Amino acid sequence: MRVKPSTHTDAPRPAPRIGLPPRSRGRPQKTERPQRFPRRDHPIKHHVAGPEPTRAADRSKPGRPRTQTPPKTQHRHPRPATPVHLTTSARTSKLETFIERSERVAEQIHKRMRGEPITDRLISIFDPDARPIRKGKLGKPNEFGFVAQLCEVTENTKTGARGLIVPAAAGELGNPTEDTLLPDTIAELQRLGISPQEVALDGGFNIGPTTEALAPFDPERTFIAGRQQPGSRRTQRRLARYRTGSEGRISHMKRGYGLRRSRLKDHEGMQAWTGWSILTYNLDTVAIRTS
Repeated sequence: MRVKPSTHTDAPRPAPRIGLPPRSRGRPQKTERPQRFPRRDHPIKHHVAGPEPTRAADRSKPGRPRTQTPPKTQHRHPRPATPVHLTTSARTSKLETFIERSERVAEQIHKRMRGEPITDRLISIFDPDARPIRKGKLGKPNEFGFVAQLCEVTENTKTGARGLIVPAAAGELGNPTEDTLLPDTIAELQRLGISPQEVALDGGFNIGPTTEALAPFDPERTFIAGRQQPGSRRTQRRLARYRTGSEGRISHMKRGYGLRRSRLKDHEGMQAWTGWSILTYNLDTVAIRTS
């Protein structure tokens, strides 16, 4: 038996033939179907921009349509005709008032530049009765508006005591002190026939004028925060908590009864706005206590 000897060479061998994919012709086919909304299930079922206006052909210019002008709607109840001379007179008077106030503001600016004091400062052209107010607050050192004094009358000084508020005392314009407004509050209490046994006031009241104003009532204790704290320590803590709660009452009326800002102008408008706020609060208090 003859055996053929094996031969070994370093010559390169041809690569084996591999079948390549055929060349694609044209656009490849889509594998996903496009999302279609049936007409009956379309998400928008209302007119967004409204119907298109009707268009008519312009006979003078063929091929260029124009839009018809929609007819004007007529009011069912036409406004009564106002005499022209009355409207003009009112506008002239209002304009003269604004001119006078603007001249006053310009005069204040000149006084400020010369370093002269301004006694009756005008801070608003639209509300001439508003005045600058400084109460020593860190967050709001300067405020503008009016000052009113509130007095709440309760049966006791326990936690959660809620009483009725006496109509606010609003005296002169500007920034009157607490001692200046206290006589008006005392007169209102006398008119209502209320004689308080204990009085809790904040630190803005002075001892001398307050004692003199409260003389007709002759209360058992008059607590003034930081100035006069009579009674035992227990009594002092009780009256101090009661007076601190009055600040929350003022905040409650500002947030819930519109006492933060008056929507009516002038000093009389502020008094009317404050009176309605206090009346609403008192009606709610009566409803809560009788329910």
